Amino acid sequence: MRHFPFRKADKMIVFTYRIETAGNIEVLAAKIASDQSTGTFVALPGETEELKARAAARVLDIRTLGPLDVPSIPAPGERGPFKRADVDIGFPLDAIATDLSALMTIAIGGTYSIKGLTGIRVMDMKLPEEFRGAHPGPQFGVEGSRRLTGVKGRPIIGTIVKPALGLRPEETAAVVKELVQSGVDFIKDDEKLMSPAYSPLAERIKAIMPIILDHEQKTGKKVMYAFGISHADPDEMMRNHDLVAEAGGNCAVVNINSIGFGGMAFLRKRSRLVIHAHRNGWDILTRHPGLGMEFKVWQQFWRLLGVDQFQINGIRAKYWEPDESFVASFKAISTPIFSPGDCALPVACSGQWGGQAPETYQRTGRTLDLMYLCGGGVVSHPDGPAAGVRAVQQAWEAAVQDIPLDEYARTHLELRHAIDKFAEGKAA
Repeated sequence: MRHFPFRKADKMIVFTYRIETAGNIEVLAAKIASDQSTGTFVALPGETEELKARAAARVLDIRTLGPLDVPSIPAPGERGPFKRADVDIGFPLDAIATDLSALMTIAIGGTYSIKGLTGIRVMDMKLPEEFRGAHPGPQFGVEGSRRLTGVKGRPIIGTIVKPALGLRPEETAAVVKELVQSGVDFIKDDEKLMSPAYSPLAERIKAIMPIILDHEQKTGKKVMYAFGISHADPDEMMRNHDLVAEAGGNCAVVNINSIGFGGMAFLRKRSRLVIHAHRNGWDILTRHPGLGMEFKVWQQFWRLLGVDQFQINGIRAKYWEPDESFVASFKAISTPIFSPGDCALPVACSGQWGGQAPETYQRTGRTLDLMYLCGGGVVSHPDGPAAGVRAVQQAWEAAVQDIPLDEYARTHLELRHAIDKFAEGKAA
């Protein structure tokens, strides 16, 4: 382990990189710091010591890790072992300020192109106090989501309109009517559904919102419906937003990786809706363990920009992500950057049904501050969606009381039938 001195008075944005190389770790760490701040491949006129002190990134710490026999990036001609280390590099706040696009460009964007690396992964990011209040953060977050759904003392139970694609507005409305009457708290468009020719967003809103509002008038419960409003043109996305808001809706699904930082910033400044973030495309950035970045880094950008609810897969998800990754993602979203108000509501999803509730509850610190989003786990229940919702609620009741699901299911028929259909790895 090597420590490098720096002036305590400096205001630094500190990144941790896991770097891998057949060469010299310290040389490459210094190269990252130089290349991503003041440096180039030759000395420059005007590159004074004063300028470097003001704007140059600095290596703060190097912690050696075990080597690898096989490099993360193919390295023809290079022979192992490939050395690894976690390296802390500080970027002066004066050189970046609080612009998130500058932060992404300087501290992350160019690092992957540096010659000599056979692997690099961004492991952590620590922001100085100057970022507090520099971006709007969540408008609704955990407390706002609870207030708008009227849910207290338990997870918000949600589901998804299925089939994901192909339903016309009137067909979607028929599904929604059944779901609204089931007692569910939250319904969403699948992230793949935005405004296709067979189901334009405007027509879908006209078909769905009267059902939501009629149910609210009769029961006092307004089911939160998240419409897919994403669009590459921020103005068009904003028009989509306005259609939802003016019809009495209160939530939107936003594909954050697709609309980018600029699209999110544009939307958040003007938004009256809860922003439900879907992270499709995230896997491109993280799936290789020696490349990309950790979710705990990436999610900070989106929380600062203003997402309120964040989908993060779940226990025994139907996709590639292991349970440990879900738990780490949940912890990241639930950990304040600066204050509890900047936390987004974690959304457990992907192949969920009541069967994962006990482990989800235990492994997320026995918290109830989450949305538990079940697609097939609700709509494919053998006794219908209403029974599917009750089965999930019953599973959470059992989890909180530390009662095994099979035991609780002896007196709760909906849960019993869910176990019979979905247990032992059967798809939900």
